[in-house]
Amino acid sequence: QVQLVESGGGLVQAGGSLRLSCAASGLTFSTYVMGWFRQAPGKEREFVAAISRDGVIGFYADSVRGRFTISRENAKNTVSLQMNSLKPADTAVYYCAATWRDSMTHGAVDYWGKGTLVTVSS
Repeated sequence: QVQLVESGGGLVQAGGSLRLSCAASGLTFSTYVMGWFRQAPGKEREFVAAISRDGVIGFYADSVRGRFTISRENAKNTVSLQMNSLKPADTAVYYCAATWRDSMTHGAVDYWGKGTLVTVSS
């Protein structure tokens, strides 16, 4: 059975950095587009970033572009999200996502992780 397990969340001060990781199992990892979503308290889940199957192309929400970097290591079945210059508005539960489709929208996601909490204090 497919599992996506996030790690790396925690408490960080504004301006700081965190690196999230997602370990996948039970799927042919390199055939999936991978990505990250986040959900802040009282808000809907929103797209953060995605990466192509070969790891060459990254896609980012406007709110994080230039601050966050997504990467993947297919040999280890992992995808990561390097988050720099964090803001209180980045506070959310971050979810790893996988899809066999060529789009990373909420409706297109085939598998979700359980999430990891990122809290950015001011």
